[in-house]
Amino acid sequence: MRAPRHPWAWAAFVGIVSAAVFLAVAELVALVVARNGSPILAVGSFVIDIVPQWAKEFAIATFGEYDKIFLLVSLGIAIVVAAAVGGVLQYIKPPIGLVIIAMAGIAATIATVTRAGATPLAVLPGVLGTLGGGAILFILARGLRAWHRDAAAATATDSPAADITAADFTATDSTATDSPAASSPAARAALDRRGFFRILGISAAGAAVVGVGARVVNVATSSITAIRNAVTLPKPSATVPVPDGAELDIDGVSPLFTPNEDFYRVDTALTVPSVDTSTWSLTVTGLVDEPLTLSFDDILGMDLREFVVTLTCVSNEVGGGLVGNARWLGVPVREILAQAAPQSKADMVLSRSVDGFTASTPLASLTDDNLDAILAVGMNGEPLPLEHGFPVRMVVPGLYGYVSATKWLTELKVTTFAEDEAYWTPRGYSAEAPIKLSSRIDTPRTGKAITAGPTKVAGMAWAQSVGIERVEVRIDDGDWQPATMSSPINDDTWVQWYVDWEPDAGSHYLAVRATDKAGNLQIEERAPIAPNGSSGWQRILVQVT
Repeated sequence: MRAPRHPWAWAAFVGIVSAAVFLAVAELVALVVARNGSPILAVGSFVIDIVPQWAKEFAIATFGEYDKIFLLVSLGIAIVVAAAVGGVLQYIKPPIGLVIIAMAGIAATIATVTRAGATPLAVLPGVLGTLGGGAILFILARGLRAWHRDAAAATATDSPAADITAADFTATDSTATDSPAASSPAARAALDRRGFFRILGISAAGAAVVGVGARVVNVATSSITAIRNAVTLPKPSATVPVPDGAELDIDGVSPLFTPNEDFYRVDTALTVPSVDTSTWSLTVTGLVDEPLTLSFDDILGMDLREFVVTLTCVSNEVGGGLVGNARWLGVPVREILAQAAPQSKADMVLSRSVDGFTASTPLASLTDDNLDAILAVGMNGEPLPLEHGFPVRMVVPGLYGYVSATKWLTELKVTTFAEDEAYWTPRGYSAEAPIKLSSRIDTPRTGKAITAGPTKVAGMAWAQSVGIERVEVRIDDGDWQPATMSSPINDDTWVQWYVDWEPDAGSHYLAVRATDKAGNLQIEERAPIAPNGSSGWQRILVQVT
C-alpha cells in the first residue's frame, strides 16, 4: 500500500475542512441560541473597527458600496490560508494546529461577546465551534499520519531490502504506534486510508451544508423584511412643495431625488442589522432632567412631517458620488429633546446605533428652530430601507453623515464634547464636521468622448443649510461663465446646473465652482477627506471627436 502522495497538501486540506467545521458548528449554534453570534461576522466587524484610516478610505474609494463584500472575501482568504497552515503544523508538529484553532476560537469569541447587543449566550457559538473544529483537526491529522506510517510499514514488510529512511516515518504519532489486530500491515493501511477519506468527506460536506444552511436560515427567519413590509407609515401632516424648474431635463445629470436603490451607503456595519420594531426602543439619556424611552409606535404617533434633505458622506472625494437627495418622513429631534429637557452644560448628543456605532452631533444643531434635524422613519415614500437605517435613523442638514446620520438608531445621550467622543473621532476625524460647499460635473465625463457640436456641461451643487447662489464653469483657460441653475427646493438640497457649449474637436479642460448664499466661494485648494471632508474645484479632461 503506497503512502499518501503530497501529504502536506492533504494536511493543508484537513486544516481547511476543520476550519469549515468550526464555522459550521458556530453558525448552527448561533442560529439556535444567539442570532448575532456569528464568529466570522463578529471578527469582520472587529477588523472594520481596528483597520487604519487610510485603509478605510482606500476601501471606500476603490470598492464603494461593495467594500463590505471585499472585506468578507479578504477575511475568507485569510481564514483559508491560516487554516491550511494550521493543518500542516498539526500534521508535522502536533499539537500546534490545535493551539492555532484554539487561539482563533478565543479571538472569535471575544469579538462576538464584545459586540453591541451581545447576549450571555453569545459565547457558545465560538466555544462549541472551536471544540468541533478542533476534534476534526485532531482526528483527521492523526489519521493522515497513521495512513503514512502504516503504508511505510507495509512497504518495509513487503520489501525487506528496501531502503527505509527516517523520512518515511515523518510526523509519526506516538499515540497511534500500537498495531491494531489485522491480518497484515497492508490491510491496516487500507482501513486507515478509507477511514481518513470517509471522515474527511463527511466533514467537508456536512460543514458546507450545515454552515451555509444555518446562515441562510438565520437571515431568512429573522423576518425583518416582512416586518418592514408590514409597516404602514402615517401620512405627513406637512409636505415639501417642489417648485417648477427644480429638475432639469438633461441626460447624464443625477436626478433631483436619488432612488433608494441608488442612494449611497457607507457605514461600519458588516451586515445590515436586523431590528424588530416590536422590541425596538429609543432612549434619551445623559445630561437631561427627564430621561425618556420611546417605542416605534410612539414615534409613528408623533406629528410626522416631510423634509427634503441632501446627505453627504465625509468620504466623498471632489467630484464623487457619495451624496444623495431624498424625501424624508420624520419628526424634528428638537421636539424629542424638549421632552427630555437637556441641562445647560450639555453641548453634544452622542447618538448610538444598535451595532455600537456612535456619532457626535452638536446639541445646537439638533435644537435650532431653523434647522430641521429629524428622526426619520420614511425615505422617498416608503419605510426606511433596511440598509439605510430601518426602523429609525437621524438626518441632520449641514453636517457630514459620520457626525450626524446615525442609522438603526437606539440611543441619544445628551453629553459634552469634553466627556464623550464618537466612533470616528479617535480615528483621526474631527468631532464637528460641517459640510463643505461643493459642486460636481455630471456630464460630460472623463474617459467618455463626445462629438463636436452643441452640447451641455451640467451637474450638481450643494451647500446644505445655506443654499447655492450661483455656479460657474470655465472651459480651458477661458473666463468663468455663469451656469443656469434649477429652482432649489430649499437650502438643504442640492441644485442642478448647466452651461451650453459647442466644442471643437480635441482635448478640453472643464472646471466648476460654486458660491453659496452667504457669499462664500467654494475652496479652490485640494484637501483630503480627513479630517473633515475634501475640498477643491473639480477639473476634468474631455475628448471631443
